[in-house]
Amino acid sequence: MASKNSPFETKFSFNLLPTKTFSFLQDKSTLQLLMKWSMLGRISAQAFSFDQTFYPYNSHDFTLSFFRDPCVLTNLRKMEAGAWVTLEGEVVCVQAEVVPCSKVSMEMFDPLYSSGIITPSGHITKCFHDTYPDYDLLRQMLQEDGSEEYGVMERREFLFLLFKHVTLGGELCQYEDTINPYIDTTRTIYRDLVSVQKNPESKEISVVSTVIKVFALDASGVCYPAREKEEQSFSYLIVDPFRRHVYVFYHCYGVGAFTL
Repeated sequence: MASKNSPFETKFSFNLLPTKTFSFLQDKSTLQLLMKWSMLGRISAQAFSFDQTFYPYNSHDFTLSFFRDPCVLTNLRKMEAGAWVTLEGEVVCVQAEVVPCSKVSMEMFDPLYSSGIITPSGHITKCFHDTYPDYDLLRQMLQEDGSEEYGVMERREFLFLLFKHVTLGGELCQYEDTINPYIDTTRTIYRDLVSVQKNPESKEISVVSTVIKVFALDASGVCYPAREKEEQSFSYLIVDPFRRHVYVFYHCYGVGAFTL
């Protein structure tokens, strides 16, 4: 949903949390995989705090306040022409879509095995494609809505979207032959971004974060995450309502860095 200011919207203020670190941006093995997938140097995570109570139903107001906040405008990073820059010009409206986020284990990937997309040894099953000489059933499931494999997973869940993003990678992505590097990286990033809590009585673990897929528009159109529309250019706000922290998970499609 996109709209301009409402007289009833909740105004939030934000502050950068510069000391917050994310393990997926520090772990050498993960960084090597991001480099192989042409995402290194074009993927980022930032942390901000906020001052008002957050409820999922006011995700749009929250997002609009975020992109108009002076601290965010000064510190939020985006990529243009291969360089990190900050937002320029006034954000006139936003698009904010709440993404389902409920998974606390990797069990949702089990259908990849039962459907034959992944072999029992963990290898990705190859297949023929008219355009791509080295293709496989995993990419077919992720990209082609007419394929038999397309509906084997819960595609709206943030955990799935995260997996899809790392699997498809950047412009010069070198694809894996086995599933484990994708699953392991997805798990690492998910744990970095998503907050959970344990019910003291039932001992059940549940997700407390709200995930919002965001776009910001200025007078010329979409200005964030990128001006050119590309499925692998994305930004999500992951909101922890108890800590009052919001993490910005961002990637701009292109040619990634070749060195760590």
